[in-house]
Amino acid sequence: MSFRASVLTLFPDIFPGPVGKSLAGRALERGTWTLDTVNIRDFGAGRHRSVDDTPFGGGAGMVLRPDVVDAAIRSVADGRRIVALTPRGVPLTQKKVRDLAAGSGVILLCGRYEGIDQRALDAHEAEEINLGDYVLSGGEIAALALLDAIIRLLPGVMGNSESARVESFVGELLEYPHYTRPATWENRHVPQILLSGDHAQIAAWRFAQAEATTRVRRPDLWARHIASGVIAP
Repeated sequence: MSFRASVLTLFPDIFPGPVGKSLAGRALERGTWTLDTVNIRDFGAGRHRSVDDTPFGGGAGMVLRPDVVDAAIRSVADGRRIVALTPRGVPLTQKKVRDLAAGSGVILLCGRYEGIDQRALDAHEAEEINLGDYVLSGGEIAALALLDAIIRLLPGVMGNSESARVESFVGELLEYPHYTRPATWENRHVPQILLSGDHAQIAAWRFAQAEATTRVRRPDLWARHIASGVIAP
């Protein structure tokens, strides 16, 4: 059975966008996963199909109405997990991506304006997820990023499963640096160890590089790595 992704948005023309290309696009053509979009405005209230209103308690901006969002969700609800892309959600991790990819599909809810009435999210037990400590104009770009991260983990999508095993965030370390031909470029040389053919030494070098990069760039991941007690291969 294919992995089904449904995206609820005010801008359905954004999709499939980049996930309709490359590995994800070919998997979509093969039927490994399917994509359907729901225009939230189709469920708008009144003659003008209003989807938002001013926030209770005052403040700037508009909020997506709970009745409208509820109707949009119900139009595709079938037991799949519901994810709302919002800056107030929990940070997305590779562990969460693997968890979502293991299911039958997802319903992605893209917020706009000041956000979505919390009652609609609570009523459907939506998981609130964010991509980082910054604000986008809406949830569509975040939804595309999440879809890409999920789809590449579906069976048969990636040609080399080893790539998924060693890349950044699979464990607690960032990935080691990569090099390819030519061996010398602009007077910069590939590390000699990578030309040695000694696979054990190469593995140890890569692990050390991953540790060094993580220690400098992501002290939060480094602390978890140290706590895990993982040793070099």
